Amino acid sequence: MFVAAAPCRTLFSLLGLRHAAAAAAAPGRRGYYGRSGPQQAARGRLVDLRSDTVTKPGPEMRRAMWEAAVGDDVMGEDPTVNELQKVAADMFGMEAALFVPTGTMSNLIAVMVHCRERGDEMILGDMCHLHIYEQGGSAQLAGVHSTTVATLPDGTFDLEQLESKIRHGYPDAHYPRSRLICVENTHNIQGGRVLPLSFLQEVRALADRYGLSVHMDGARVMNAAVALNVPPSTILQHTHTVSVCLSKGLGAPVGTMLAGPRDFVSRAVRCRKALGGGMRQTGMLAAAGILSLHEMIGRLEKDHQNAKTFAQAVTECDPSLFAVDLAAVETNILRFRMTDPSLTPAEFCARMAQVDEEEEATLGQGVRVLMYPHFGNSVRAVWHLDISPEDTQLAIEKLRYVASRRMKEKIRAQ
Repeated sequence: MFVAAAPCRTLFSLLGLRHAAAAAAAPGRRGYYGRSGPQQAARGRLVDLRSDTVTKPGPEMRRAMWEAAVGDDVMGEDPTVNELQKVAADMFGMEAALFVPTGTMSNLIAVMVHCRERGDEMILGDMCHLHIYEQGGSAQLAGVHSTTVATLPDGTFDLEQLESKIRHGYPDAHYPRSRLICVENTHNIQGGRVLPLSFLQEVRALADRYGLSVHMDGARVMNAAVALNVPPSTILQHTHTVSVCLSKGLGAPVGTMLAGPRDFVSRAVRCRKALGGGMRQTGMLAAAGILSLHEMIGRLEKDHQNAKTFAQAVTECDPSLFAVDLAAVETNILRFRMTDPSLTPAEFCARMAQVDEEEEATLGQGVRVLMYPHFGNSVRAVWHLDISPEDTQLAIEKLRYVASRRMKEKIRAQ
């Protein structure tokens, strides 16, 4: 064990996000994955599986933040930020690293540095986070064109299709210039899938053949490293640059590390400043990141195991309202499909989030489980450091209760 996330109608139709769209349009709900319903007043035990971004810093992390030495980071004088950047670069096997406020900004900076001229082009999966959930910032702010390849269920894409997307003949006046290939590891929409090392090696070889760069949106690459039982540098040796979130499973309150060659990071500093990401005495945030990288990676295996425990319970649920591929549950993200056409993901999530007197009488307590309706008639749940095995068992009990109650309703309706 290694210890050391076209018009909207077109996009929703393409991805099958009808349930998320319906959830977003309903009162009290927002977009993104779709909300699990209007929030009740606190009642019963809460198990929040919406995302691993909801974690809160614990006492040790708060103490490290309180005691952190600080300086002006824009001037390069914050000692804690400088330490974090060195720790990250060494861990990732990269020459340098840069502390950035968010993963979205980090990915945008990477695109801006790799694609230096407006009208340059990047190639990426049609279901990756950078393409779907980052507001088209690469086009909106950087003037970079995107072309997509079809994302496969395991988060990879067909290499022949990838090669066919590479432009040739520059400076032919008709076409953009291919500059960059982006991959995502683990793959968010496809349920936390881990990209195989062999796939990454082939992508890098293809990029080298045509003089392209490879950037990894590695928001959850530490989960991939733990799942593969390798250090992150083993994964990242096949990429030129990487963006790694500290604020997901690693539990820091904010921050992402962008890493790559020194000249890349030097250019990234300029882009970060232009985007408003140059912070000042930010050592308090960096201190949380240092603790995350030193102390929080090994424990990710617990999240993976809790997700698999819940997934197994989903397959055993009686009556069977759900379908899940257990082999696809590789890390901390679980996607399972609804098999009862009369129960939508949005309605299921609303039921999981509600507590009533019947449930309290049946289970002995109320349990509110928060999840997201997802695309393809599915539900998404994510495990993290604030979800214990006990919490997972409570969520399983609530799942069984909702399924049982649904069956009683169907029997009464017959």
